[in-house]
Amino acid sequence: MDIRAADQQYNPYRIFSREQWARLRDDTPMTLEAGEIARLRSTHDRLDLKEVEEIYLPLSRLLALYVAATQGLFKATQRFLGADDGKVPYIIGVAGSVAVGKSTTARVLQALLTRWPNTPKVQLVTTDGFLHPNAKLERDGLMERKGFPESYDGASLIRFLAAVKAGTRNVTAPVYSHLVYDVVPGETVVVDRPDILVVEGLNVLLPNRLSREGREIPFVSDFFDFSIYIDADDQTIEIWYIERFLRLRETVFRNKDSYFHRYSQLTESEAIQTARRIWEEINLPNLRDNIGPTKERAQLILEKGADHRIENILLRRL
Repeated sequence: MDIRAADQQYNPYRIFSREQWARLRDDTPMTLEAGEIARLRSTHDRLDLKEVEEIYLPLSRLLALYVAATQGLFKATQRFLGADDGKVPYIIGVAGSVAVGKSTTARVLQALLTRWPNTPKVQLVTTDGFLHPNAKLERDGLMERKGFPESYDGASLIRFLAAVKAGTRNVTAPVYSHLVYDVVPGETVVVDRPDILVVEGLNVLLPNRLSREGREIPFVSDFFDFSIYIDADDQTIEIWYIERFLRLRETVFRNKDSYFHRYSQLTESEAIQTARRIWEEINLPNLRDNIGPTKERAQLILEKGADHRIENILLRRL
């Protein structure tokens, strides 16, 4: 279904052009400097000050309003119940394809939301840490399916989010290294009752399969208060993926500790051919079969053009 179709009888989204959305910034002050934006930007992305001003500042304003409303509802419920069991973090999910800009979006939102007075503590966790270790993926013949739903320890991710949402102190999540392309044994990040937790990952909006006993398992997105999907045309993302691969070939892949060090020896033509093969055999099928179909489960869709600029914003109606 094309959610932008003019003849659609019921459209669950309000659709904003870039210009319309930018006006919703109102008087929200710019709290990030150019140097900070450069550090938050992924190597292949083209985020700049104008993109933050026109897209992410209005989004941070909207999210601050949503969080404040949720905090108010939580306090009212606590008074009604006569309970005092601590605050519950507001969880934002960020989904989308490989190379579409999820990490940049997640980091920018974290930086902006930290500066709102009612949400000074914002943490970020990526679901890469919940990938099964390479040793297990190799045993199970899943190394070529890394990033697909079956390559994740979904049960551990659900337990982590359930503990965070229950207001548990010092919940740990595993850490993933993109250098060695594996989960780092013994290394964790601690999530300690933040005001907001941003959870970024490929398949965070994907419904879970039934358990072996036929019981329903909670979705990862059941724990989200708000969800964002970063969208772009498949062919455009392929170009970005190849561009990123070429940049990594000149930088990270040159590190002898890199899992992909062998790719640093490729000629440019060989590197393009290799990146295209990986895209067509792994990332594109995952996007079409698993990630893309979850787009319309998001509260907000950011549609990117070929130059990485966000062109349209689709906000689900309340």
